[in-house]
Amino acid sequence: MITQSRDTSPEAERVLIDLLRRAPPWKKFAAIDDTTRAMRELALIGLKERHPRASPEELRRRLAGLLLGEDLAERVFGPLPDTEGA
Repeated sequence: MITQSRDTSPEAERVLIDLLRRAPPWKKFAAIDDTTRAMRELALIGLKERHPRASPEELRRRLAGLLLGEDLAERVFGPLPDTEGA
């Protein structure tokens, strides 16, 4: 049996899948919410490192570009401010 992850044994994967199947819906949604929050936090950390002088508003706009795609983010939130001189 091939597993979803190369570093996971087939038996461990079977146990994980069984636990996920038995989990109540609220617990599955909570796990998705936690993962989504962590992904956004990591994305913001990366944006702060690449744009250290950016304001919180600019960082939110840049995050929207990552999450929505730049075309949609610009239509919804407007263009990125030219605050970094390039």
